[in-house]
Amino acid sequence: MGENVQGTFVSEKVAKIRWIHEDFEEASNFLTGSWDDPVNKVTHWTFQVNDVGESYPAVVSSYAILGDVTEVKFISSDFFVVSTSIGTVRLLQIHENPYSQFKERMSWEFIHRFNKTSDYASCTALSSFELDVVSVGEDGRINLLTAARKEPVRTINEADSCSLYCVDFLRHNEILTGNLRGHMKVWDLRNDEDFPAITFMLSDQAKTEATSIAHHPTQRHIVVAGGGDGSLNVWDLRHNTYPISQLNAHAKAVSEILFHPDRPENLFTCSNSGELWHWNNTQHSKLSLDPTNTHWLNTIGTNGKVNVTSLCSAMHKPINSIDINRSTLLFGCDNEAMYIIRNITL
Repeated sequence: MGENVQGTFVSEKVAKIRWIHEDFEEASNFLTGSWDDPVNKVTHWTFQVNDVGESYPAVVSSYAILGDVTEVKFISSDFFVVSTSIGTVRLLQIHENPYSQFKERMSWEFIHRFNKTSDYASCTALSSFELDVVSVGEDGRINLLTAARKEPVRTINEADSCSLYCVDFLRHNEILTGNLRGHMKVWDLRNDEDFPAITFMLSDQAKTEATSIAHHPTQRHIVVAGGGDGSLNVWDLRHNTYPISQLNAHAKAVSEILFHPDRPENLFTCSNSGELWHWNNTQHSKLSLDPTNTHWLNTIGTNGKVNVTSLCSAMHKPINSIDINRSTLLFGCDNEAMYIIRNITL
């Protein structure tokens, strides 16, 4: 483990980890969500300094959750949504007094369930656009939620015949989903009919599930998706549904994909193989006069212009989640630990 990697044992498997972004200040607080315990938790952490001047994460407060935490997404600086493996989504608020427990502002109970048995189904993923939230699940259902309304705004009950594993807002009226079979579907939420506008495959090379999606921060039509086989696939959805680039990347399923929000020439990926990689194309981006240029994505796996760096030695357990603020990256692992990597070169 590198000198800039600090690990903290937390006695629970970390399913999700997210910075709490503070206006005009470098983030110093973050959340984790656990899984695989009888009762799981969403925990608020902050950094404290010990007697020898070392900074370390300390618990501020925690909130009990039934089921595994499957996603955590902020919709504002102090409101966030949490999805669970029992098909429930909760809207929580960080209290003005940070040492008080989160306030529950809304709960959408068991909105994912199997029609034939009425058993709950896991809510596998969330995406947000301002105050709107979309959830997908093992039941193949899509729910459109809003923070101001108790009932779902819209439900597409049979959006897919198999489990949906990931979802992303491309714009306020358009979402992209990925399923167990590797089918990618674009949905126009203005259309009253419950049919996708576009359907295409994650990969034309091998059939594998879609496990993670991320869009470019300033050009949401540029999409990167990860597969259950560890592959990365890149599309420019303006032009066609064939990947710009396909790459056999990680040894096992891609857990999360993350563009740096301010420096999108930097991409981060983690996987069930315990790998954490930084894809950097800063040098190639400097060659372009167009500040919005994203053609660097074409270079992944083709002409070697993207530098790929492993940010830590391979873990023996899956790395489930990553988040970055400026040059400090957090990641959570199934080895019941979370890690902070500081001073990443961007």
